[in-house]
Amino acid sequence: MEKIIAAADSELWFTERMAGTGFQYSLQVAEVLHAERTPFQRLEVFRTTGFGTAMVLDGFVNVSDKDEFFYHEVMAHPALFIHERPRRVLIIGGGDCGVLREVLRHPGIEHVDMVEIDERVVRVSEKFFPELTASNNDPRASIRFEDGVAWVRNAAAGSYDVIIVDSTDPVGPAEGLFGAAFYADCHRILTHGGMVVVQSESPLFHQGRLKEIHRCLRGAGFVDSHPMTYPTVIYGGGTWSSSIARKGRKLNDGVRWDDIETCPFPTRYYNRGVHVSLMTLSGYLAPVLDGL
Repeated sequence: MEKIIAAADSELWFTERMAGTGFQYSLQVAEVLHAERTPFQRLEVFRTTGFGTAMVLDGFVNVSDKDEFFYHEVMAHPALFIHERPRRVLIIGGGDCGVLREVLRHPGIEHVDMVEIDERVVRVSEKFFPELTASNNDPRASIRFEDGVAWVRNAAAGSYDVIIVDSTDPVGPAEGLFGAAFYADCHRILTHGGMVVVQSESPLFHQGRLKEIHRCLRGAGFVDSHPMTYPTVIYGGGTWSSSIARKGRKLNDGVRWDDIETCPFPTRYYNRGVHVSLMTLSGYLAPVLDGL
């Protein structure tokens, strides 16, 4: 899906092509900092000229210094400010640890299990992305290197208030994180009013996949689900989506608006206005989700 090409002037570029879309984009590479094949995937780290350090997994850009905050803040904060009192959180995947960092900014969080199948992603992130991994030693965090699908399947009912599925694309080690059986297990292990948040691909290029995700979430028993769209440059198309679903209650029921307004920690993207926009369905997506 990608390659690094050397131009005539010896510049290095990483190019990611989105299959079936006729679209590609490139990052100029100043230096290849790291490259290895882990037991699960190919992992590369580049120093780029415009986006700081970037990590690439199996040919897809996973994170960059410049715009990581869009994705990580949306994956964490809307659900944690909707829930009336989130205390126990499960993160599936999340090897760059940015979502873990954002979750642990919330003072009411008592415990977070982060279950990442590939330990090398975490260890390489600790070396090259110190800002993302700054909370890894927080005593409330337990980082486990196990299969997230099995973890969810084996967890006790009502174990968590929020589940965040910070996965790569639905191929390879992440494929099992997008199925109906997995979402049904997520529903079972959530408390009443609990939420699951999943990365749900490009709302422009992957509309069929987005619709299937929401069909499976509703079929698993979630009362309400909604796609949240937001800007991000390093994921193809410039706009990405994460989807949120709630057990037993509507997503607009009990939002802690005052806490959003008086947020005790700094954010670079998320605020009250952004929350409203994230929970507003764009006109072009309404037909995609019609009839679910």
